[in-house]
Amino acid sequence: MDVLVKLSIIMPAFNEKRTIREIVARVLAVNLPDIAKELVIVDDGSSDGTRDILAELDGKNGIRVFYQTSNQGKGAAVARGMRESTGDILLVQDADLEYNPDQYPMLLRPILHGDADVVYGSRFLGSPNGHRVLYFWHAVGNKMLTLLSNAVSGLNLTDMETCYKALTRDVANRLDLRSKRFGVEPEITCKVARLRARVYEVPISYNGRTYAEGKKIGFKDAIQAAWTILRFSRWEAPESDVGAMTLRRMSRLGVYNKWLHDQFDSFLGRRVLEVGSGVGNQTRYFAERERVIASDIEPHYVKELQSTVGQRSNVRVASFEFPLTQAAREDLAGEHIDSIVCMNVLEHIEHDRETLLDFARVLPAGGHLVLLVPAMPSLYGTLDKYLNHFRRYDREPLRALLTETGFEVEALRYLNQPGVFGWWLNSRVLKRRVIPRGQAGAVKWIMPWLRAENRRSPNFGMSLLALARRK
Repeated sequence: MDVLVKLSIIMPAFNEKRTIREIVARVLAVNLPDIAKELVIVDDGSSDGTRDILAELDGKNGIRVFYQTSNQGKGAAVARGMRESTGDILLVQDADLEYNPDQYPMLLRPILHGDADVVYGSRFLGSPNGHRVLYFWHAVGNKMLTLLSNAVSGLNLTDMETCYKALTRDVANRLDLRSKRFGVEPEITCKVARLRARVYEVPISYNGRTYAEGKKIGFKDAIQAAWTILRFSRWEAPESDVGAMTLRRMSRLGVYNKWLHDQFDSFLGRRVLEVGSGVGNQTRYFAERERVIASDIEPHYVKELQSTVGQRSNVRVASFEFPLTQAAREDLAGEHIDSIVCMNVLEHIEHDRETLLDFARVLPAGGHLVLLVPAMPSLYGTLDKYLNHFRRYDREPLRALLTETGFEVEALRYLNQPGVFGWWLNSRVLKRRVIPRGQAGAVKWIMPWLRAENRRSPNFGMSLLALARRK
């Protein structure tokens, strides 16, 4: 069999001695052509004999068992399973018999076809097999929590609390799950929405069990779920990804982003390569040009760009890493690019001179380069370190570097004088790792000052904007 993809089924288990053998057998019996399976079972401190059964199953038929030292909750078990799994797609499966693994093909189809990053199996969309009728207030609670989740996330799910969630590895790796118990369901939902993942929902059958049969979720968990929704409503990115957090905060500053674009819009040609598009804070403003190549080296940004601007016939989403390989240079040569936009990217590249030489190779004579970089090396501090900046730039050395690499500088000026104090305070004095959300939002209050900079030439600023032509 030619295996095209690997599926990791994540199964949290706690005191499921009565059902564990049966559910494992059902999972193993599912026929998924061209898909390799692994079953990752995380025992969450069972004391009823479940662990003895799992010890018998471990290592057989693609089963891998991991044991929590104590009962930490479903969320902790799911997070552990995701970390231990090795598949391209992850799917959560409860260890009871409420959810039928026969539904896997339907859950996986949108991901395998490239339409979705996350798929929810909804118990309320209807199914040919129907569902067991049980608790009225349980159903009401589900619908209320789903409504609250939708209001916060902007999604329109019918069943946020469903166990059946299938996710691509890229999405799963960025969830950074913190909820220990049943709050994991709304946490996943809040985060996939904030990551702008493509979410699908498919109908599934459901055979719910009674509390006498072992159902564990209760009213306290519903309250916790509501709190979790509010807790993660403003989540932006994994705590370790300061760059993503910064880009998310900047994405909400539409007035500033438009002002920044206006500083160079008239300088651009018709065929634009944007290096380091990120979440598309600038891409959206030149997406109407004849040809736009939005490039980023981070897979999650590439997927997001594909869903936001990649559907346009004139836009290509790509992943060019600088300095370029010969194949990449030939690829770009065929695109006949006449403009390159590189905003707050060059400082992330160790070999900046080689990258500028590549820009010159890609552009024709007279081609346009728009370059924005952080200014004033004296400001370099913790914010720069956590953003993985190799350097900040001075004006005249930058001018010399551009000239040496084949460009004629038409304009080179400082931008954002008021930002200097904020960066110095946060990075050099307070030694923060990211600009606080409130301070980032305060940019709108300094817009009159920034607009006034257009009428004069500041002799210092937080950034340097260079407009240059290929010699």
